[in-house]
Amino acid sequence: MTETPTQVPPKTQTIEEVESAVIRFAGDSGDGIQLTGTQFSTATAFAGNDLATFPDYPAEIRAPAGTLAGVSGFQIQFSSHEVLTPGDAPDVLVAMNPAALKTNAKNVKKGGLIVVNKDAFNSANLKKAGYEASPLEDASLSDWRVIPVELTRLTRQALEGLGLSPTETERCKNFFALGMMYWLYDRPLDATRRWIETKFAKKPKFAEANKRALDAGHVYAETAELFGCHYRVRRAPIKPGVYRNVTGNEATALGLVAASAVSGLPLWLGSYPITPASEILHEISKHKNFGVKTFQAEDEIAAMGSAIGAAFVGMLATTTTSGPGVALKSEAIGLAVMTELPVVVVNVQRGGPSTGLPTKTEQADLLQALYGRNGECPVPVLAAATPGDCFKMAYEACRLAVKYMTPVFLLTDGYLANGSEPWRVPPTSELEKFAAPALPPLAEFQPYKRDPETLARPWATPGAKGYEHRIGGIEKADVTGNVSYDPDNHERMVRLRAAKVAKIAQDIPPTEVLGARTGDVLLVGWGGTYGAITAAVQEMQKAGRKVSAVHLRHLNPLPPDLGEILAGFKHVVVPELNMGQLLKVLRAKYLVPAKGINKIKGRPFMVSEIVAGVDAVLKGGN
Repeated sequence: MTETPTQVPPKTQTIEEVESAVIRFAGDSGDGIQLTGTQFSTATAFAGNDLATFPDYPAEIRAPAGTLAGVSGFQIQFSSHEVLTPGDAPDVLVAMNPAALKTNAKNVKKGGLIVVNKDAFNSANLKKAGYEASPLEDASLSDWRVIPVELTRLTRQALEGLGLSPTETERCKNFFALGMMYWLYDRPLDATRRWIETKFAKKPKFAEANKRALDAGHVYAETAELFGCHYRVRRAPIKPGVYRNVTGNEATALGLVAASAVSGLPLWLGSYPITPASEILHEISKHKNFGVKTFQAEDEIAAMGSAIGAAFVGMLATTTTSGPGVALKSEAIGLAVMTELPVVVVNVQRGGPSTGLPTKTEQADLLQALYGRNGECPVPVLAAATPGDCFKMAYEACRLAVKYMTPVFLLTDGYLANGSEPWRVPPTSELEKFAAPALPPLAEFQPYKRDPETLARPWATPGAKGYEHRIGGIEKADVTGNVSYDPDNHERMVRLRAAKVAKIAQDIPPTEVLGARTGDVLLVGWGGTYGAITAAVQEMQKAGRKVSAVHLRHLNPLPPDLGEILAGFKHVVVPELNMGQLLKVLRAKYLVPAKGINKIKGRPFMVSEIVAGVDAVLKGGN
């Protein structure tokens, strides 16, 4: 009797649904960590999740491979609901070498997953990372689930027959790791495949290699049954519209271009390359179809001077930099204040002082923006809150500069500049229209005769017959604009320039309060702390605590209703990535005994740090 073979059902993998997940990729810069994280972010955006990212670059340029100083990281949190931060602690760490493991393992959630490139754990790399013995062979990683994978060997095996050198082959191992993570979190591969085909369109061999590595990693994660199950994060509910994943620098650039298109003023960007602001220059240079003009100056002073010249001839003048560049631009910014010309100065803040930590984030340039010029030299100061918000605030900075005829500071920071989030592209109908104000009749023209509503002087540009006038850095006579050394006139002009900036308060919308308008604690934030503060407040409110928050986008002048809001709370707490700069301003202006939560480590706040800071205040520990 012949037996019928038993049919073995195909293996099925368990799919577990989770609300959110946090992944951190880490390794040498040469391992393509930022590229890997960016591609995972793009795939996640296509999957319909909300997300926030934190690219973490080495502060040392070209640090020796395999060393702690050379570790590059990229963290992403994605979810089926709103995401405000890249997450406090990763659920998964992908470590490409021992240094990446040593730098990041302590931050992974207890019981979390650590995937390591086993091939990189040789004696030389272990020594560079400061390990006496391999952590894969002792109990030092017992708090986590560790999965060693021979990434290098498996990538070479997948790419056999393509004729690549060993070095070229090894460069594809990040896509093998990416394929594994795509399987683990049920991410689509199509967007990354399309990117590879476009990126390597002229190098088909490299395109094929990277696609093979991506697919091989995906298949390996499924067939090797390394993880036991994989995870699904459902789509997040979002407002209808056209979306793209955008970094803060990209959004800033697009905001400046949009302001130019709406106002009809040709955009000028005069800048000197500086980390972490350079990408704004790069992005704007891609949009020459909008008539933009970019100028890479020989230094920061020349960049600011070119922007002043562009404003003088009637262009929408901008310059981008970071804190050290602002220091060099400061005298010329004073010239823009004296001549009352509209120039937008974007400061993408980084760790200081001096060269400081070029690739790390900080919020330590607020007082510099407010007061860092000689003489009484007031300038409006705005700050963006999220990567996508950089678009809105760049646009607003341009609008205010033109309306009030003044230079305007826009503060972002390294965290916002390099971080990304899904951003709804606003229809042009949602953008507030503005244009260069009309010149008064020739018979009524005086160079410093002011508009009664804004105190702005006329913007008379070269070539306007009969509107010729003199400008410069010497004090001007009121109305006529003639050079004046009269002491009474100087005081009047100083006060008029300050009053003009103060009038911008009439353009500031009512302050939004997250929570009740009275309570035990009000958190007051600005800039890139928005996500951590908001998430912390939501967490504390769910626990029944009387905690609220406001986030300031206008820092000079401050919102007119802020004093009334501050008075409604027992404690005012200001979280900042500095030693307490907004804190000093609030104490001085409103005489409130505000307290600070301060961090100066080149890294953004974690939600837990904000919660702990509030606890300390309520317990009297701060």
